[in-house]
Amino acid sequence: MGMVSNTNKIIVEVPHRISGFFEIVDKKNGIPIKNPEEIGSRGAGFNVSGVGKTVISCKKLEKEEQSQCTIYINEEKLDNKAETTYFVFDYIRKLIDYPINVKIEHFFDLPVGCGYGASGSGALGTIFGLNKLLNLNLTNLESGRVAHIAEVINKTGLGTVCGQLGRGLCVLKEPGYPCNHERLKSPNDLLVICGSFGTIKTKSILSDKTLSSNIKEAGKFALNKLLLEPNYKNFVKVSYQFAENTHIMEILNLDKTKDLLNNLHKLDIIGASMNQLGRSVYAFCKSEKEKEVYEIFNTYKPEIKTFTLTINNQETINFKGKRKENI
Repeated sequence: MGMVSNTNKIIVEVPHRISGFFEIVDKKNGIPIKNPEEIGSRGAGFNVSGVGKTVISCKKLEKEEQSQCTIYINEEKLDNKAETTYFVFDYIRKLIDYPINVKIEHFFDLPVGCGYGASGSGALGTIFGLNKLLNLNLTNLESGRVAHIAEVINKTGLGTVCGQLGRGLCVLKEPGYPCNHERLKSPNDLLVICGSFGTIKTKSILSDKTLSSNIKEAGKFALNKLLLEPNYKNFVKVSYQFAENTHIMEILNLDKTKDLLNNLHKLDIIGASMNQLGRSVYAFCKSEKEKEVYEIFNTYKPEIKTFTLTINNQETINFKGKRKENI
């Protein structure tokens, strides 16, 4: 049988995000929280100029066929191994009464699994894209909720989606969804120079007893400290104290990350810390210090991949090249 309609295609861009510090919130009065909407994190982080681009094409199938979904991340075919994105597809499939064949391709500017919020960007791109393609009429609030739940259930993130929806540099004062954020101003000429040595599985951290209890304690302390002086300079300082207080670099043997940060702290820059969670480091500086910062990052070549970014204060969800016929 031929297809009922032409393929519809949509492209959605969602910024990457770096998290500075976080407190895992998965219990209330010592009792594990059951509802994934209420699980999340308190903390702070910022959206960057690098984006994740999600390209979705979708065909309506004949009634008797089964819905199917193929998922690619940076051209690698992962399908249901891309758990967070697949969860969003699965959720959508139950909202419609006809089968669909969906192809979802994520292209990320920054490395995946390295503390740049790729899974949150992909989850948001997928739900906002499918919502528009299939005329589901979900509100932005409902769409964000699906992305948040997808991350929490698959343990790929806790507050990333809320941060991504919050724009710019923002503080998440309460966990879970709907999000509770406060934006902090940052100067327009602030550079974010970052480098990555590779991945850390967020899942492994969230299930490591010692580390997750350190994170809860250090995260709470960091948030209180940031709220006393809520500005970008204090944010990066508090984030580094969080990395120290959790002993994350020692526990995970992140010797190069630690060494790089020690060297960056010798410079007269605004500050530097470790991405949560990734074997990655970011520095805040003004353009006149860029060369000095790079000199230090470059001593770790070829193991390190480096990027020059800025804080992204723009709208979170950008639709590009909408081509829509009715499905």
